[in-house]
Amino acid sequence: MLKPASLLVLLGLPAALQATPAAQVQHTPMLAAASEADRVQPEDLRDWLVSEKYDGVRAYWDGNQLYSRSGYPINPPAEITRHWPDVPLEGELWSGYGRYSEVAALINRYQTTVDDWHGVRFMLFDLPHWPGSFQQRHARLQALISASTASNLVAIRQHRVGSQAELEQLFAETVERGGEGLMLHRASALYQPGRTDDLRKLKPYQDAEATVIAHLPGKGKYSGMLGALLV
Repeated sequence: MLKPASLLVLLGLPAALQATPAAQVQHTPMLAAASEADRVQPEDLRDWLVSEKYDGVRAYWDGNQLYSRSGYPINPPAEITRHWPDVPLEGELWSGYGRYSEVAALINRYQTTVDDWHGVRFMLFDLPHWPGSFQQRHARLQALISASTASNLVAIRQHRVGSQAELEQLFAETVERGGEGLMLHRASALYQPGRTDDLRKLKPYQDAEATVIAHLPGKGKYSGMLGALLV
């Protein structure tokens, strides 16, 4: 039988993030409407900014501490975050295409070195507590990164597209080079905690979130092991 910590790792929650509820930060992230079908129509594109969706580990910087999307602390060496701005930032911890599991494994470790974090960049897409529209927040984010001496902070590029065909072309190019898809931000939208249609994701496949309600035992050669998850 799996121990609780092993099960948490299996379900995608790194062991290093297994903290007591009191250790969690109270931050509700802005989440995209999960829709391949609900693509923005051409007449809407004038008020949208489009960026690449990176397959990293989503993280939140509160100005002093780094946290996972679920609110659990991530603790890289102090040198990694020493020159980061003292304002809240949101983004993806990313080290290259197809390397999600490496970053997830890194934050799963209790102790890491500066060398371990070499190549990991915080790909930033929002300033969650900065007032104003997404377009204004992005401009402020660019200014913060330009003024920072931290080489591991990157403001994700935002594109304007003029037509559905141009959007589809950008999507195809992104997926071709190994990208996960695109994120579409309504340029005039304020930051809204929780899921909203003002933020949409385009991916080449559908995915969804689920709650585990049971752990089913294995059969045959898997007897005594975890066989499946009921969600």
